[in-house]
Amino acid sequence: MNRSSFGRRSAFTLIELLVVLAIIAVLIGLLLAAVQQVREAAARAQCLSNLRQLALAMQNYHDSQGRFPPGQFLGPYGEGRNSYCWSWFARLLPYVEQDNLFQQGHVPNRTLLDSGIASWQIKLFLCPSDGSSWSGPRTNAGNLYGFPVGQSNYKGVSGANWGSDSSQGLPDVNSVWPNRGTNGSYDGLDNGDGMIFRSDYRSGIRLASITDGTSNTFMIGEDIPSLNEYCSWPYANNAYGTCAIPPNVQRLPGGLYPPADWQNNWSFRSRHPNGLNFAYADGSVHFLANAIDLPVYRAMATIAGGEAVEAP
Repeated sequence: MNRSSFGRRSAFTLIELLVVLAIIAVLIGLLLAAVQQVREAAARAQCLSNLRQLALAMQNYHDSQGRFPPGQFLGPYGEGRNSYCWSWFARLLPYVEQDNLFQQGHVPNRTLLDSGIASWQIKLFLCPSDGSSWSGPRTNAGNLYGFPVGQSNYKGVSGANWGSDSSQGLPDVNSVWPNRGTNGSYDGLDNGDGMIFRSDYRSGIRLASITDGTSNTFMIGEDIPSLNEYCSWPYANNAYGTCAIPPNVQRLPGGLYPPADWQNNWSFRSRHPNGLNFAYADGSVHFLANAIDLPVYRAMATIAGGEAVEAP
């Protein structure tokens, strides 16, 4: 027997080495995908918690004030940085453990510019799945260009009416998603058929106004500030959206609308796969799939439409 054969180790061939590397790469890919899924599940759970806290704060505000927090826009409040156009978020600050900020800014008795708080980033208003919104205050918010303002991934649901109606003297809203509201109006900006909208200081919407049922009515949804310029927490013109436009809307036949295209972007979207979260008027929070039928989606956004729909 050849003694030199004892103890000799066979070396890996190049093919064997490549196979091993390929297996390791697949395992790493599976591990990274699993880690990403765990992270997204945690982020989505935190987003649901944020919305639940906001919904509870809305109910507490209603119990205290007899109505939901008003939006202030145009009329006696003006518009832009030198205005008193505070949103529902600003009115809600004392109900989300931000009373010191509310008092510091003298909301709603100082302008956004003079308040000194408009640029604050508030953790509760940010979804952990959207890293871009955590980067700091934005300076390109619609109607506030150059003025730093705090971002938000959440917005109030103004209803499902959208578009223009020359017979009512409304301005043209050049959108591909027009919808006459259950209140007879196309004006989803200042005469929404939902729970809250940018100038609802005139309407005083209460729980009793929601005749469609609180468990069937959207209150707060999600958005992505980097995809929509009209998205910030303090300013009334940037804190609401319409469900006339589908969730996570894309152009037909595909692609995103530009961030400044408010006519087709004043809506709801998220970084969560396949859908987004909504808080309902009863305080519950649910995930909604992008594939929801548009008529059902619109019906869920109105407060007194009398539509026969079930919560998806």
